Amino acid sequence: MKLFILTIILLAFCSTIKAQTCDEIMEHVKSLGDGTTYTSCDGDVISKVTFYGEMINCYEYHFALVCFKQENPYDCSEYVYLVESSTETVYSTNYIANAGQAFLDFIKPHSKNLGCAPNFD
Repeated sequence: MKLFILTIILLAFCSTIKAQTCDEIMEHVKSLGDGTTYTSCDGDVISKVTFYGEMINCYEYHFALVCFKQENPYDCSEYVYLVESSTETVYSTNYIANAGQAFLDFIKPHSKNLGCAPNFD
């Protein structure tokens, strides 16, 4: 029952967020303050991932802002993901070995939650 209620609340939250553009969602997430950033200097694809949390109606929502490297080493393409509460923990323990694989394993599965992620298929 608890899972059912949480799912309904998450769907309501996502439907509210979908009314906004991905850029608006990203700006809102960035406005939450300092997130926790994990930088990958050696990775070929991921330059950094920053995690944020927000409390809405007594429920905690977790976001990951992912920067994909571009040709210019000072630029990245940034995308926002709505992730599970455990995502930061599992990403942070795996990104040093391979940030790209950690992204594929722990963040990419959430790519459809907001509809703001690039299509890798």
